[in-house]
Amino acid sequence: MNEKCNKYEALFIFSDEEKLRSHIKNCEDCRKEDELMNRVSELIQEAKPQILKARTERGRLKIACAAFAILLSGTLFGIINFNQDISDTLRYGAPLTIEDYGFPVDSYGLIMVD
Repeated sequence: MNEKCNKYEALFIFSDEEKLRSHIKNCEDCRKEDELMNRVSELIQEAKPQILKARTERGRLKIACAAFAILLSGTLFGIINFNQDISDTLRYGAPLTIEDYGFPVDSYGLIMVD
């Protein structure tokens, strides 16, 4: 019974290039494993630009979404803070009147001056 050689991984990780190449010359199993690794490496190198492009596009999309969220929230908070009726409606359920502040008013809602 012929056992498969399993030294390729150990030589690839822990040994230097010369020992690995000399073993590959003598061992058929490791030569096949090296050919497989070279094919996988070529595929990775071929796909690398596309992966990097997708990563940069995803980063740009995140930046654009964050900028849009900041712009939208700043605009909404600016509108709410400058429009007192909207702010009062959100806080108290209805716009506040002068009477709600405790000032004396006449029948028209104007402040009474003594």
